[in-house]
Amino acid sequence: MNLAGLLALGVGYLLLLALCALAVERGGAANRLARHPATHTLALGVYASAWAIHGTLEQADRSGYGYLAYYLGAAGAFLLAPMLLVPIQRMAHTYQLASLADLFAFRFRSRWVGTLVTLVSLLAVLPLLALQVQTMANAIRLLTGGGSREWLALGFSALIALFAILFGARHTHLNARQDGLLAAIALESVVKLGAMLALGAVALFGIFDGPGDLQAWLDGPGHLAQAETQSLPPAQWRTLLMLFFAAAFLMPHMFHITFAEPLERRTLLRAGWVVPLFLLLMALPVPLILWGTQRLGVDPATTGSAYLAFALSSSWWVGALAFLAGLAAASGTMIIISLALSGMILNHLVLVAHPPIAQPDLYRWLRWLRRALIGAVIVGGWLFYRTVGVHHDLSTLAIASFVGMAQCLPGMLALLYWPGANRKGMVTGLAVGVAIWLAGLWPSLLGGAPWLPPIPPGLETLADEPDWYLVTLVSLAANVLAFILVSLATRTSAGERAAAEACSVDAVVRPMRLPLVAANGLEIKRHLSRALGQEVAEREVERALAALQMSPLDGRPYALRRLRDRIQANLSGLMGPSVAQDIVDRFLPYRQDGPGATEDIHFVENRLEDYRPRLNGLAREIDGLRRYHRRTLTRLPVGLCAFGEDGELLMWNDALAELSGIPGESVIGAHRDTLPPPWDELLGRILAEPASQLYKQPVTLANGQRFLSLHRAEHQDERDAHGGNVILVEDHSEMKWLEDELVHAARLASIGQLAAGVAHEIGNPITGISSLAQNLRYDTDDPELRETADQIQQLTDRVSRIVGSLVGFAHGGRHVTGAAFAPVSMAEVTDEALNLIHLARSGEDIRFENRCPPNPRVSGDAQRLQQVMINLLGNARDASVPGGRVVAAGEADGKRLRVTVTDEGHGIDARVRDHLFEPFTTTKPAGEGTGLGLPLVYSIVAEHGGQIDIESPPAGQAHGTRILLWLPLHREDAESTDEPDPDR
Repeated sequence: MNLAGLLALGVGYLLLLALCALAVERGGAANRLARHPATHTLALGVYASAWAIHGTLEQADRSGYGYLAYYLGAAGAFLLAPMLLVPIQRMAHTYQLASLADLFAFRFRSRWVGTLVTLVSLLAVLPLLALQVQTMANAIRLLTGGGSREWLALGFSALIALFAILFGARHTHLNARQDGLLAAIALESVVKLGAMLALGAVALFGIFDGPGDLQAWLDGPGHLAQAETQSLPPAQWRTLLMLFFAAAFLMPHMFHITFAEPLERRTLLRAGWVVPLFLLLMALPVPLILWGTQRLGVDPATTGSAYLAFALSSSWWVGALAFLAGLAAASGTMIIISLALSGMILNHLVLVAHPPIAQPDLYRWLRWLRRALIGAVIVGGWLFYRTVGVHHDLSTLAIASFVGMAQCLPGMLALLYWPGANRKGMVTGLAVGVAIWLAGLWPSLLGGAPWLPPIPPGLETLADEPDWYLVTLVSLAANVLAFILVSLATRTSAGERAAAEACSVDAVVRPMRLPLVAANGLEIKRHLSRALGQEVAEREVERALAALQMSPLDGRPYALRRLRDRIQANLSGLMGPSVAQDIVDRFLPYRQDGPGATEDIHFVENRLEDYRPRLNGLAREIDGLRRYHRRTLTRLPVGLCAFGEDGELLMWNDALAELSGIPGESVIGAHRDTLPPPWDELLGRILAEPASQLYKQPVTLANGQRFLSLHRAEHQDERDAHGGNVILVEDHSEMKWLEDELVHAARLASIGQLAAGVAHEIGNPITGISSLAQNLRYDTDDPELRETADQIQQLTDRVSRIVGSLVGFAHGGRHVTGAAFAPVSMAEVTDEALNLIHLARSGEDIRFENRCPPNPRVSGDAQRLQQVMINLLGNARDASVPGGRVVAAGEADGKRLRVTVTDEGHGIDARVRDHLFEPFTTTKPAGEGTGLGLPLVYSIVAEHGGQIDIESPPAGQAHGTRILLWLPLHREDAESTDEPDPDR
């Protein structure tokens, strides 16, 4: 293949990647495809770097099946995804951690830890970057048959850097979704897998005549070649497995693609078997290619054992396949490494040395810094290749890289599973391990003599082992030992303990409940603008408010703490956790003038709800018990709220929300003083009172006046300190109204007895007045005196009737039976009732009409029936509008008399109508009715063997109410109605 064809192939491939990424960025069907879980899973294939294409061939030629350690180590890491990768993903997504340095800085609460991890990652990645460039340069040299092609490799590196800048640095936030980039990396995984399988097929079916011929060759001529291959010793095999296991999630590009990108938990769990399958398919063609070149008699010394794939055939397309496989693997690795490492350098070197305080255009400044660092990383990889890499084979570069990155493995495992680890132990262990790695492997890389650690007595056999093996064992052993000893000997800070709880696999974060100096979201913007500038502060706070669905005016301490945490997480994705924490601690501080901080129970509850699907065994059972008790309190039919010692509201159950009309989610986390009236004053009073109860406190709510009883209970924490208050709120309005009605009824009874006594006493002088008037009438012949005597007589008769009606009404509560019934005219009963109704001045503007006929008569007790009509006519009067009319009418209905009382009022609500005959049911305002009148009417009518019904509105009327009574006729009147009419 000539140089022009090679350039066209390479540039065309990179252009295809760019078009793929651009199509996804433009949206549409390509964007939906890019967000498919399979796309992200394929993107994890970036682990298969140029080492997977060329380095494993070199390893297979030297140690046979030892090359499988590269694939099996990574497969093991993904098979352990539920226990290893998912917890890391949870932390990365929760706290917006975009790199390994971010994670370590967050866990150990030190910017210098992040800086150290960044420097270690940079030193470890340089040999791996040089390996990618070296494979491209050597492939170009082999295909074109020319000499040195390092500058052409630099051109390809520049194109790769340009792609990374265009599609990887378009967003300011490091953890922003980059669908176009992910789609391009997934496409590269497909290309390199397809190319490797095609090369394996060329070897199997082009050089051999299928599996049978291959097996025959292995049993025959190929057996000698396989016997000459030295197997990898078991100890070295296990060490390589560990190194590649660590590389699968510690290498910057793997951490970035696995944890920094928005990969869903289910997709990561699915990747636990998809990625091992992908790596298995990548590994299958390697021995086929090796055996094919051995069958052809290719000398690895002349071609280079790493590039045997180019010698499979003299056909140009086979070489093109090998070149494409290497270019796809190298470009994907270089793109993601440059993105990940540029973010680490920016956050933990540049921004630590030059904090971004009051930058005029922070976003633009960060974007251009990151773009420059992307180019610098790739150029640095090329320079390392030109100065160091050209003197070494691929295995030397790869092993140096993987051993260096494995120095972070003890810290990662401690981060997940050892809360007692601290920054001093971590830094000491990492520094010791890195020092041994640098002293043991880097001098030989740089052309000098390596310094190998002394071999302890009894382990002299290690002297015959390769340098990398000895350095790996000693560096990791020293790392772990120093880490453990220093962590046990030194004190762990409170911040580290809190971060350890956040990072532990089964931890639930328990933040402290402290109020912020800022009172709401608007003040937070003002405080942050001093650090980030007005525009950036506005955008970051608005972004956090939108994510939490909060109003900028929300001043609840709990809501402000959530907003602060969200802003810190977002800034962590923008400039790293160390700088973000410094900015937030400095410009959004907590107030220190209140009571001591306590655990934020509501925050813990929310985190437990999010974590619940991952609970198993006893933890799941305990969480179920917690949820049961929580649900019991929430659905308790009595209002319940809980306050912390600092007056912050921790619970507001459903019954209290219904009573108050205030949803719990709108007030949880608020301070008591900020609750809407009258709850701020009422709850403040019970908290301030020395007594633990307040009974029947009048409170005006949206549904009227209510009477509430409050009961307070203090709860103690495990240290016997006051831990807050629980308050029960009971609505005793019904009981209060019932008590008032009973008192009112007793008062009415007393008044009735008094009225009866007064009426009886009035009767005697009225009788005397009547006698004197009669005597005056008969003792004089003067017409005027006789007329005056008649008027006096008429008025005294009227007074006598009124007094008699009053006495009868006062005695009307007695129970009567059918034996005491007598003929009663409902016309007369209605007249007597109207006489009493007219005594009330409030009904003077209502017109009453008595249309009851004098006959037929009913069988009953006149006084009890009079009480019925007084109640019905009084209710009709109260329901009527001024100037209205109330009509009492009657007519025979078979052997019963149907009596109706009709008004022209507003009518009765259908929801109340069916309950009017129940005690204490009334349509009148509070204090104006007892709700006992109609039940008494119903009882009297039932005693008389009658029936009662209500029509509202009556038939033929638009409004109003009609009460209908059916009372049995007196026997004689009933018989007369049965006699035939002689005129008919």
